[in-house]
Amino acid sequence: MGSSGTDRVALVTGGSGGIGRAVAERLAADGTAVAVHYAGNRERAQAAVAAVTGAGGRAITVAGDVADENAMAAVFDEAEAAFGGIDVVVNTAGTMVLGPIADFDLDALDRMHRTNVRGAFVVSQQAARRVRAGGAIINVSTSVSRLQFPGYGPYVASKRAVEGITLILARELRGRDITVNTVAPGPTATPLFLDGKSQEQVDALAAAPPLERLGRPEDIAESVAFLAGPARWVNGQTLYTNGGLA
Repeated sequence: MGSSGTDRVALVTGGSGGIGRAVAERLAADGTAVAVHYAGNRERAQAAVAAVTGAGGRAITVAGDVADENAMAAVFDEAEAAFGGIDVVVNTAGTMVLGPIADFDLDALDRMHRTNVRGAFVVSQQAARRVRAGGAIINVSTSVSRLQFPGYGPYVASKRAVEGITLILARELRGRDITVNTVAPGPTATPLFLDGKSQEQVDALAAAPPLERLGRPEDIAESVAFLAGPARWVNGQTLYTNGGLA
């Protein structure tokens, strides 16, 4: 239950995806045992676990719908049974549907918000009940909440909700020695981000930050690892990890 990486345990939701997998591998490199959560893509989650164990780390896969409180209670149970407890919860699971507010499909809105808002709430709720003293809860938002790109309204609405949940939960956990923060990535070179974009669009976004490149999943994972371990005095914050874009 101490603070050293070797006895810490993390649950990473969406751990089979680009940022989630990078987070799982980065935390494992610090000596943290990792439960790699997935919803649908078992093979990718197993590949993430294989990458961790191949590098000498400890990892298992766990599966469930983040918006289903019973499924996620079972996921937390599995992680605790495998590793003895949970110190870090990183909630990277999310979906993104883009389109203008004026004609956005409300069923698509409901589906996205079920994963992004209810899912983040369910995971945060379980984390609030279970994370051990000295632990950290880390949600994932987006730098587009500052950038305000047209077409991102429904998605930003879901992620602003996540930031609000994070900021209040940090205060509600007073006295527990648990930090609660949000990482808000900028454009990051993941399949989710690159899908459907032209090379010109990708190049323009890469040129926009002062550092003149897209983020890498490893860049986001570095911020998560900071919040998950040494950053004990950072609490109730949104950390914009975007190369200076916003």
